[in-house]
Amino acid sequence: MPLHPQLIEAFAHKLPRPPLWLLPPKLFRVLFNWQMRKIESPPEPVAKVQNLRIPGPAGPIPVRVYTPAGVPLLPMLVYFHGGGMVLGTLDTWETPCRALANGSGAIVLSVEYRLAPEHKFPAAHEDAYAATRWAAENAASFGGDPRRVAVGGDSAGGTLAAAVCLMARDRGGPAICFQLLVYPFLGADFNTRSYHECGEGYVLTKELVEYFLKKYWGEKSDANHPYEVPLAAKDLRGLPPALILTAEYDPLRDDGVAYAARLREAGVEATLWDQPGLTHGFWNMGAILDETHVIRAKTAAFLRAAFDRCSSATPAR
Repeated sequence: MPLHPQLIEAFAHKLPRPPLWLLPPKLFRVLFNWQMRKIESPPEPVAKVQNLRIPGPAGPIPVRVYTPAGVPLLPMLVYFHGGGMVLGTLDTWETPCRALANGSGAIVLSVEYRLAPEHKFPAAHEDAYAATRWAAENAASFGGDPRRVAVGGDSAGGTLAAAVCLMARDRGGPAICFQLLVYPFLGADFNTRSYHECGEGYVLTKELVEYFLKKYWGEKSDANHPYEVPLAAKDLRGLPPALILTAEYDPLRDDGVAYAARLREAGVEATLWDQPGLTHGFWNMGAILDETHVIRAKTAAFLRAAFDRCSSATPAR
């Protein structure tokens, strides 16, 4: 279908035009955060917010815990923000994390992992895995249910969520009962149909994807490493069920489609939702796109139901 009319309006008047990735990363981050504030809706209140620093492989990892109203032993979602492993903070992802907490009835633990280019692969991955393990081991200390721990993220955060599921399976835990992947980067094939159709002219471009990969992978990238590129994993058996969201006008669209198919082939339950007329980034566009609120609410409801199923099943390892 045609590009959503609210996005046409936003592209014409409200989103910055210059290629910000040509700037030094520190300045790129400042302008990115400014842009996110312009297009995102205000965060909604939750019952409790805690800022913590938890043990990580290279020092403390900042996390923010959003607890909705409810009795203890709430399910938990460990969430990784987007930004190509280069951009993003706890603050810039406040709104979707709070919406997921209230809508799903789950504690959301948002992770501020190390960023590139200062920290190359596998820094963000190891932080994400360490935070997930910590959440599972310490869930009861802040009202969480260690039997119902899920991971999720958008864009690069979706990559981390998918990788953490592989890492947890390969390393013997922690148990993860569900994965939420919002337009994740999962493969290094730039010859897919979605790259050809949407690789330029929209929010995320092929050039920007290549920029992020170079900053995080460095010059010695490995397109066959299953944690860097989950689609390269030879075996997807034993992974938790997944909800994968894609966007019609997103070069990463076919990554999500292919991963859902691979999961199903491996006997893993995978639900795929494509968002017609939308671009990469719709998850954080609450101030300019009405559909963002609808999608987040629908996703939170799906997550709530998934957690209900987790309580009566053995989580995947």
